[in-house]
Amino acid sequence: MLIQYKSMLIKQSIIKAEGVSKKFLISHEGNQKYIALRDTLTYKFKNILSRKKDYSSTEEFWALKDLNFQIEQGDRIGVIGRNGAGKSTLLKVLSRITEPSTGKISIKGRVASLLEVGTGFHPELTGRENIYLNGAILGMTRKEIKEKFNEIVSFAEIGKFLDTPVKRYSSGMYVRLAFAVAAHLDPEILIIDEVLAVGDAQFQRKSLGKMDDVSKKDGRTVIFVSHNMDAVTNLCNKCIYLKRGEIVMFDDTSKVIDAYLKDNRSIEKSKDTFDPKQAKILNVELDSVELLKGNIKVSVEYNWPLEVNPNVGITFSTMFGSIIYGTNFSLHHNETLDVHVKHGIAIFYVDNIPLHSGSYNLTVYLGDGYHNLDIKFDALTFDFISTSGIINPYSHQIIGPLNIPARWELKPLE
Repeated sequence: MLIQYKSMLIKQSIIKAEGVSKKFLISHEGNQKYIALRDTLTYKFKNILSRKKDYSSTEEFWALKDLNFQIEQGDRIGVIGRNGAGKSTLLKVLSRITEPSTGKISIKGRVASLLEVGTGFHPELTGRENIYLNGAILGMTRKEIKEKFNEIVSFAEIGKFLDTPVKRYSSGMYVRLAFAVAAHLDPEILIIDEVLAVGDAQFQRKSLGKMDDVSKKDGRTVIFVSHNMDAVTNLCNKCIYLKRGEIVMFDDTSKVIDAYLKDNRSIEKSKDTFDPKQAKILNVELDSVELLKGNIKVSVEYNWPLEVNPNVGITFSTMFGSIIYGTNFSLHHNETLDVHVKHGIAIFYVDNIPLHSGSYNLTVYLGDGYHNLDIKFDALTFDFISTSGIINPYSHQIIGPLNIPARWELKPLE
């Protein structure tokens, strides 16, 4: 009966944000550019002596704007959004690394966070000493830490280097130990940023499994930031979508990811003045409905003043810039492309695109078949969720992004 009573209490508010905003001040030094601290100091000193007006200015930048949300104990919360949306700032506020400029955050319980490589570790101390240091910071007794010690070392897989100063660790070793410490020292709230991407694929899968366990079995709250929608889908039951420092949506993960993908599919039309004498890519759009089905449909609006037929091309690349596929009118030619269209829309289709889940860039080219007259580098950045059913988080660097249909067969030998 005691166990049942505890399980009934597990769903209670553990984090509450009320009107939380975070402001940073950005300094501008007028039109002058300084390449060294010496130049800046000399300029300031001359201004003081000559009593000249200092033309430097300060701009307010609101990284978070009036956030209001409530997280229950045992929830697994994903935080998604494009770069610069405020995700890392939110985690730093929740981790008490920085205070909000306005508003209030109420947190019940101990918080362990893994935000950047090296955060929370003293570089001169050994792995062993840093485990005890982090446990003490979390308020644990030496006896409690000792009970968890072997589990931490085993999970981090650094037994051989346990008594080596962590400043000599590789970034992967750093992350393995930091995650193991954060996950095993019994915090009520575990906060993890994209830093897990530093580790290898095997450790990333193990870490995602551990986060799932500590939430479902131990009732702890996990807050996880990632650009990998597959990982977020499989780990998190709820999701926060941030955009320019504001919460666009906070709901079930599937609903939030659908909204995020639909919101990040197209770029605005070029702001340049339309010139019928200039060969130019005017607009690029990706069909979000088709993307959710596992298909790709890209529409490219262009202007083409030349007498020869245009040649429109597309390349797909990983977030690291490696091209994984490319095509153009010449490579996949058909009779409909023989019509001379000066101002039109070229539409590219692929059904059941063979990609693993992840983020990809799309670049568009416009030329005459020999020379490119206009290029839109990284015209679109999109997140793709594979419909193949194969879950493969964080492994592009190990096996690549292609998810080509295949099968294995095993035959016994007599």
